[in-house]
Amino acid sequence: MTARTDQPLSQDERRFITRADWNLFRQFYEIARCGSISAAARSLGMHQPGLSLSLRRLEEQVGVQLCRRTPQGIALTPAGKAVFEQITEAAEAVRMVPHVAREAARRIEGTLRLSMISDILCQDLDDALTSFSARHPDVTVKVEIRTWRNVLDAVQSGEADVGVTYESESVPTLRYEPMLRESQQLYCGRAHPLFGHSIRNPATLAGQRFILAAADEPADVGRFRLHYDLGKNTVAQADDLSEAMRLIRLGLGIGFLPTIVAEPLGERLWPLLPGSLRPSYFVYLITGDFTRLSTPAQLFHEEILRRLRARPGFR
Repeated sequence: MTARTDQPLSQDERRFITRADWNLFRQFYEIARCGSISAAARSLGMHQPGLSLSLRRLEEQVGVQLCRRTPQGIALTPAGKAVFEQITEAAEAVRMVPHVAREAARRIEGTLRLSMISDILCQDLDDALTSFSARHPDVTVKVEIRTWRNVLDAVQSGEADVGVTYESESVPTLRYEPMLRESQQLYCGRAHPLFGHSIRNPATLAGQRFILAAADEPADVGRFRLHYDLGKNTVAQADDLSEAMRLIRLGLGIGFLPTIVAEPLGERLWPLLPGSLRPSYFVYLITGDFTRLSTPAQLFHEEILRRLRARPGFR
């Protein structure tokens, strides 16, 4: 939502701002979020008839119908969806007020707790950490590397403020923002007999000695591997991606690695599959309940989201 600072408000816009009942927007936000007037009334502690009246009053103020009643609850009209999007952005801005105020007063201290899977290469993340640390030198940044499952557990339990992981298991209570799209390739080391070969049918590799990054395998990679029966001859497992890469590089077997991590090794690792077959997946920035986040966590989350939203095509 971009503030209009380059031109004065029209008479109609000024009249709307001064006469608008801001409570109606808050109540409409809850109706749209809950999907029904009855559920929104329970959430707000209101009676359903009073909330229905509030919805009608808001529609009169904006001059268009915002909702249609359906057997399942309510459905937003195109105008309702547009208004809900604006109100959602406004709610995000209001939520940040106390944190921005503390930032302006330069009273930001504490600890920012990040939980991440290993070997994440993301320029937006690096830039956000650099900028955040420069602006808030009194905040301690604590980064812990965990498996994807443990990242989710840490954020969900409140042990970590922000997580960076892929979505091998979606948790409804967590909020996911896509950061980057990774792909994985099946590699072998220079000493392996398959070095220099290109494999068109992965099923022919079913009997090969396999190195499994067991605790850090994305769900999409796992499905691909099981579809082609890869890994039935697993000779080594490594919870840490760097150690799995070491074993593959030494020629102990073949295994999947993120291309962005493996490609810098050049001739020491050989990609076995055509690019069109490589499994891919999103890496997400995840957070839990915003109301429980510390001010450093809130400000860092906004810092990195600004960078992600500036990318072309960011949803």
